Amino acid sequence: MAPYWSEEWGNPSSRQHRLGLTASAAVNLARRQIAEALAITPQRLVFTSGATEANNLALLGHARALGSGHLISVATEHHAVLDPLHQLQREGFAVTLLQPRADGLIDPQQLRAAITPDTRLVSVMAANNEIGVLQPLAELASVCRDHGIALHSDAAQAFGHIPLEPDALGVDLLSLSAHKLYGPKGIGALVIREGLGLQPLQWGGGQEAGLRAGTLPTALIVGFAKAAQLAMADREERQQRLAGLRDQLWEGLQQRLPGVLLNGALQPRLPHNLNITLPGVNGSRLHRSLKPQLSCSSGSACSNGAPSHVLQAIGRSRAEAEASLRLSLGRDTTADDVHQAVIAVGETVAAAQRRSTYVQLE
Repeated sequence: MAPYWSEEWGNPSSRQHRLGLTASAAVNLARRQIAEALAITPQRLVFTSGATEANNLALLGHARALGSGHLISVATEHHAVLDPLHQLQREGFAVTLLQPRADGLIDPQQLRAAITPDTRLVSVMAANNEIGVLQPLAELASVCRDHGIALHSDAAQAFGHIPLEPDALGVDLLSLSAHKLYGPKGIGALVIREGLGLQPLQWGGGQEAGLRAGTLPTALIVGFAKAAQLAMADREERQQRLAGLRDQLWEGLQQRLPGVLLNGALQPRLPHNLNITLPGVNGSRLHRSLKPQLSCSSGSACSNGAPSHVLQAIGRSRAEAEASLRLSLGRDTTADDVHQAVIAVGETVAAAQRRSTYVQLE
């Protein structure tokens, strides 16, 4: 990325001089590299500021192009999907949110039963950002195809971590974010099936086939493509290694904390995700005590500390949702890191339980 912050600073839309041509070539190459990772043609990739903007462009753009109708999604979606759907409700669209099973998954028959003659668009995320479960996208896409309905998927958490080819899955609109696969923050993309109607959200320059006006951030796009290439190069090995470490983490926590609950199905699940609930523990004290030792959260980074709507949607109480930990593993995570995390959580919970017993005795 470094040269495009400094000496190669040209605008990729300005092709009358060398600097602009160099930037344009870099963007075109990056577009091809990301498209190759998804097994699509480069023309179907529209760069955005991230998956949030891509979700908005997909949902608002396609719904407004249709003009009216019924939309279906899932109660455990990220707010970057739920909030655009709420906006479309205000504009007169009907919206149905499916309730997942206790394991966090949607049954294709649930979707089939929710479809009406007015249904125009379905949105189901590939991998849940909190509990890591992988929805059966191919089966859901088959249901949508049977009814002539477009399927959108927020794949921010999935791209670079699991096999993901929108055409093979039958997905019409796919949202991506670079920083979820070690790329830079502030860049993402929307994959669009050819011939699908979309209304742009902003106008003013005609960039990205008229769907996303604004000067393209060359350095961020180059970084996105490189991160995608690196992710694809070691994806299978990384999946296997992180799944093993994740299972080690889960087994260790079960041994130290017999009452610990797993949130979401263990399979199918992202290999680097574990989400647990610690019943009877004060959530705010738990997180406050763990902060010096462990980077963890109880929900999405966008939740602003509110109890997770995802965990409550799969049946956890408000108190249980607050007493939950979302633990993620990454490229640098080691078996010793996992061991230390198990000790940290175990000791923190034991201390919290001792305090609770002392207060009751008092």
